[in-house]
Amino acid sequence: MAASPVSHPAPHLLRNGDQLTREEFERRYAAMPEVKKAELIEGVVFVSSPLTAEHAIPHALLGGWLLVYSASTPGTLVLDNISYRVDPRNEFQPDLVLMLSPERGGRARIDADGFLVGAPELVVEVAVSSASKDRSEKFQAYRRAGVQEYCVWLVREQVVSWWALVGGQYAPLRPDHEGVLRSRVFPGLWLDVPALTRGEARALLQRAQAGISSPEHAAFAAQA
Repeated sequence: MAASPVSHPAPHLLRNGDQLTREEFERRYAAMPEVKKAELIEGVVFVSSPLTAEHAIPHALLGGWLLVYSASTPGTLVLDNISYRVDPRNEFQPDLVLMLSPERGGRARIDADGFLVGAPELVVEVAVSSASKDRSEKFQAYRRAGVQEYCVWLVREQVVSWWALVGGQYAPLRPDHEGVLRSRVFPGLWLDVPALTRGEARALLQRAQAGISSPEHAAFAAQA
């Protein structure tokens, strides 16, 4: 009589709501290549649904804006959807990161596993809904980690919020009379909020180029 096949229990996979250590989260994530985005937020797993154009188009606009700035600013680097080891209970995949290189005094780096660690200068998130954790748990984790500036675009509400770390707390940046937000960490990084929310890529990049042409950006770039 043939021996019965030995059944092996299925490996533990990532499920929404699981409470895991960061090490276990990474082990399970690595075993699920079909999952494109999962995050550990205060020790709890969140597996994202497939992304639609409602997220992808805003993401592309902001990515182009940051890339234009970085291309003209030595010692900066743009990262897209990199896994960020925030702390032992949090591992995020921020939509976009703009960081200074360690050689320019940046406090973030890429570790031996290819993950982001430390405190990048600017994190940008695209949130389709105001119920997103980008403005709650992740907001607090980025603050504790020392991320100097944090920007969130609430797509459906057409609201862009940008905070700067002041005395250990996030203080909102205020737009000028034309609706332009200006980074405190990256001189010349100007965000035309009206152009962004209307999806006007040309106007968005024209304003970005104006910031790059400013005297404050020239002085910052010359320090590299």
